[in-house]
Amino acid sequence: METNITMSEFYKKYQAEKLSIIDVREVYEFVSGHVPTAQNLPLSSLEAGYKLLSQQEKYYVICQSGARSAAACQFLSAQGFDVTNVAGGMNIWPGEVE
Repeated sequence: METNITMSEFYKKYQAEKLSIIDVREVYEFVSGHVPTAQNLPLSSLEAGYKLLSQQEKYYVICQSGARSAAACQFLSAQGFDVTNVAGGMNIWPGEVE
């Protein structure tokens, strides 16, 4: 199932619990700053890389603005994953970055 979450809701959840976060930006974007604990799985290699993900996990998918993560969520949802798109992406992330 594919859903959306606002950044404020996501940030509250992030502070309260351990989340599985996938950042679908390209590697060079990811290394320039990402949500701590996020794993990088670029949208450009998602079709091959998604097989490393667990169907038992719930994933929060983030990108720079929310467009690529929405596309990734659509793809992952079609593969049977429980995914949530983080609306607004890193453009409005209020926390620290790694």
